[in-house]
Amino acid sequence: MKRLLIILGLVTLLSGCSYNTMQAQDEAANAAWSEVLNQYQRRADLVPNLVNVVKGYAAHEKEVLTEVTEARARVGAIQATPELVNDEAAFAKFQEAQAGMTSALSRLMVVVERYPDLKANENFRDLSSQLEGTENRITVARNRYIERVREYNTTVRSFPSNLTAMAFSLKTKPNFSVENEKAISSAPKVDFGGGDAK
Repeated sequence: MKRLLIILGLVTLLSGCSYNTMQAQDEAANAAWSEVLNQYQRRADLVPNLVNVVKGYAAHEKEVLTEVTEARARVGAIQATPELVNDEAAFAKFQEAQAGMTSALSRLMVVVERYPDLKANENFRDLSSQLEGTENRITVARNRYIERVREYNTTVRSFPSNLTAMAFSLKTKPNFSVENEKAISSAPKVDFGGGDAK
C-alpha cells in the first residue's frame, strides 16, 4: 500500500512537471526537422538533372557547373540524421553546406540567363519549376521547424519546467541562423548617380 501511494505521488508530481509536454514538443521538433531534411533531399535529387540539361547548352560554363556538383557533394557528405539537431557544431556545418548549395544554384541560374534557348527547353523549364517549388517547400519546412524549436526551447528554459529539463538532462535545440547576420543588418546603399550599389 505504501509503495502504491509513492507511485501515485510520483505520477501526480510528474504530471505537473511538463515532462510530457517537453517530450511532445521534442517529437514535434524532430518531425519538423525530418521534413526539412526531406525537402533538402528533394533539392539534392533535382540538381544532377538540372546540371545535365545545362551542360548541353553551356559546355564552356564548366566552372559554375563544377561548383554546383561540388556543393551537392558537400551536402551529401554530411550525415543528416535526427541527432544532428542536438549537435550545434554538426548543425552549423549542415547549414554551411546548404548555404553553399543555395549559392551555387544562384550562380547557375545567372548562367542560364545567358542562354535563351536553354530557358525555352522543356526539360529545363520543368526542372527549374520543380527546383523553385522545392526552394519554397524548404522555406516552409524551415519555418515550421523554427517554430517547433522555439516552443520546445521556451518550455525547457521556463520555470518550473526547467527543473524537470535539468533532472532529465534535456537541453535546448539549436535553430537555423543567418549566414552573415551582421552584413544583412545594414541597409544597402543605393546610388542612382552612376556609382556602384554597395
